[in-house]
Amino acid sequence: MKALILNSGIGSRMGVLTSEHPKCMTEISSKETILSRQLRQLSEVGIREAVITTGMFDSVLISYCQSLDLPIHITFVKNPLYKETNYIYSIYCAREYLKDEDILLLHGDLVFENQVIDILIKNSQSCMIVSSTQMLPEKDFKAVIKNAHIAQIGTEFFDDVMAAQPMYMLKKDEWNKWISKITEFCEHGKAKCYAENAFNEISDKCKLYPLDIRNLFCSEVDDSDDLAIVRKRLKDIESKIVYMCFSADMLHSGHMAIIQKASRLGKLMIGVLSDEAVVTYKRFPLLPYDERKALFENINGVYRVVEQRTLSYKENLEKYRPAYVVHGDDWKEGFQKPVRDEVISLLASYGGILVEYPYSGEQRYQELENRARSDLSLPDIRRARLKKTIALKGTISAIEAHSGITGLIAEKTVVYQNGQSRQFDAMWISSLCDSTAKGKPDIELVDMTSRFRTIDDIMEVTTKPIIFDGDTGGMTEHFVYTVKTLERMGVSMVIIEDKTGLKKNSLFGTDEIQTQDSIENFSAKIAAGKRAQKTQDFMICARIESLILERGMEDALKRAFAFVKAGADAIMIHSRKKEPDEIFEFVAKFRGKNKSTLLIVVPTSFNSVTEEEFKERGVNIVIYANQLTRTGFPAMQNAAKIILENHRAKECDDLCMSIKDIITLIPVES
Repeated sequence: MKALILNSGIGSRMGVLTSEHPKCMTEISSKETILSRQLRQLSEVGIREAVITTGMFDSVLISYCQSLDLPIHITFVKNPLYKETNYIYSIYCAREYLKDEDILLLHGDLVFENQVIDILIKNSQSCMIVSSTQMLPEKDFKAVIKNAHIAQIGTEFFDDVMAAQPMYMLKKDEWNKWISKITEFCEHGKAKCYAENAFNEISDKCKLYPLDIRNLFCSEVDDSDDLAIVRKRLKDIESKIVYMCFSADMLHSGHMAIIQKASRLGKLMIGVLSDEAVVTYKRFPLLPYDERKALFENINGVYRVVEQRTLSYKENLEKYRPAYVVHGDDWKEGFQKPVRDEVISLLASYGGILVEYPYSGEQRYQELENRARSDLSLPDIRRARLKKTIALKGTISAIEAHSGITGLIAEKTVVYQNGQSRQFDAMWISSLCDSTAKGKPDIELVDMTSRFRTIDDIMEVTTKPIIFDGDTGGMTEHFVYTVKTLERMGVSMVIIEDKTGLKKNSLFGTDEIQTQDSIENFSAKIAAGKRAQKTQDFMICARIESLILERGMEDALKRAFAFVKAGADAIMIHSRKKEPDEIFEFVAKFRGKNKSTLLIVVPTSFNSVTEEEFKERGVNIVIYANQLTRTGFPAMQNAAKIILENHRAKECDDLCMSIKDIITLIPVES
């Protein structure tokens, strides 16, 4: 596309302001003239060639354009008869440079906000700028609209019209028709009229559509009064707040492109999602909030950076009331649609506007995201994330995984409610579920080497932190080795229970003979494990069985404080009662003396309590210890029965997840 800017007029109504240079060089702000603004705007939308017609002061104009040093090649065409003719003749003089091109045509005294040229360029049809909200001017252009296209353009029309501005985007077929008629007019001596007079004679063949910009600003500067109005409007436009939200901890060219577009609408304010919001919405951020904030603060065109604490924009929109919110168009469907709907509603309440640009889903950007996820799966980074996530959120949730595919379910399952997302923060590698998956009893029959292979299988395809069920920890010497291995693999925490002898599942309680270890022996095991670890990120949790074995609250608390003194980073308190009362009592009494040590619960029996209730009471980790196993195996058993009963698989199909959906869970290395 090539631009044609008409600057051959004398500009006599501007008085002394145009005594030494053409009107287009009139200053409209401390930084810009009418022409420098137009050329900057053209370059920002990708136009690299322009034809400028000149008249009086042509040498001044040419020197000025060259001094601007903009990335546009300009061809200057002088209208030698600029005093005796109108701009139709200037177009005629430039015709050889304008053949078979898409043309953006505008008068050299037009001032418009950036969004006007943005929407004009994107239009797929030849069009002219009009406004359905602007009062009809007495002496300026109006466009007569018939059958959804422009039938006539002129100052004399008042029926079926809209206010219009001499700014056009013309596809080459329509432009060729119009310029042919312009040529005919000029070669027959009709050079003192508007170029639009030529258009009016062929409007049935040259299809031109109205582009309604409504309240967006676009105005000619004809005299000093117009200039004063334009200067004030530009100041108002440039003071408008434009709001965008980012979670990004890595910036690529797609981000920079949309930031550049947004900054052209006004003063760009960027909301950076808090670390907690990012963890909930997407993945653990590679960079913390302060560093991500600093990234945006150092981008040219960004006016201010603020924190956005949730995925919802509501708090910041109500606080800052931006004139525009800018976003990619990828949130019209899917989980972010409620967020978008809320933004539209909030903007409508005070007259704000949502501006959406095409989302850039290029493969190279996805490769960057994949690389970030790969980094998160590295042992040192993964190991550290559990502590960091708890520090961010206060309370996190973990769900059991016993294979690569269940790990992917734990990793990728997300639900969206009212514009917010929820997902599991970590994975629990349970000895019960690991043994069950292998068809063996949960009596520590599956050795550690085999269980480490399960961890490998899960780690290979996931990124989230892992909490490992270490049963009793075994002999102290063995536990030391286990700690070293788990830490090296990238596991974040091992939980060991204060029992001895052959393992029996805790939920059997006193129905099976179970021996609780002494405080001294178990404390020594914890201390040995802490001495063995190499980093501050790895954690050892002591699981207390006193309530399970009905030894009483005082015994549970005594053990908890002793184990913390021995070095335990966390305490898991367990119960097989359906009511949470004794769990709540333990938490309250423990928190009465210890505010910082992590508390963990496994609400298998007392499953009516929500995570929010646990958080309010001071619990840090909620583990869903066996739900995938307990739902998965019955479903498989039911499918097997249905096939046997019906002698075929058809009746089973409705119960089955499609192979395609399963495959989408599994990552493919590119």
